[in-house]
Amino acid sequence: MVQNSRIAYIKRQLKYFYLRLLHLKGEPHELALGMAIGVFSGMMPILPFQIALAVALALCFKASKITAAIGTWASNPLNWYFIYLYDYKLGAYLLGLEGGHEIIKKVMAAINRHDEISVIWNTLFSSGAAIVTALLIGGIIIGTITAVPTYLVFIWLFRKIREWRQKRKEKKAARVYKKIKKGQS
Repeated sequence: MVQNSRIAYIKRQLKYFYLRLLHLKGEPHELALGMAIGVFSGMMPILPFQIALAVALALCFKASKITAAIGTWASNPLNWYFIYLYDYKLGAYLLGLEGGHEIIKKVMAAINRHDEISVIWNTLFSSGAAIVTALLIGGIIIGTITAVPTYLVFIWLFRKIREWRQKRKEKKAARVYKKIKKGQS
């Protein structure tokens, strides 16, 4: 019984977000670029500041701030560990670092325990500049790699939504015109 209510809740939430997505205002390019910027920011290991970074970048690139904030949700508690681990692995590989996986495990354990953000940042920054640099370099690269297909998918999606809106508007105008024409006869 509880499982059915959870599924129903998830379905309602997905429908809500779908309807909100349909009603976003703006040019398809601005909306898609905002989403890509949000996904890019979501891949960065700056957990409490991802939305702030996304909105700031959206302002700089004249993208949608709303879709930028939404795009950061690509990073969530279900996948933080994997994102940050691979951010680190890629950055460490490029910098020629070895080890450091224990620090990432400590940081993720702190996040999972819902420790204060100061404890998490202290754990991370006490590990040394090389670890932080590896995380940031990996985050920038993985963020860029994920942002490009995100932009392409969402530019297509937002263009389709615009076409759908236009067709709907034309059908409504045709119905109104027919009603007016019938009224004049």
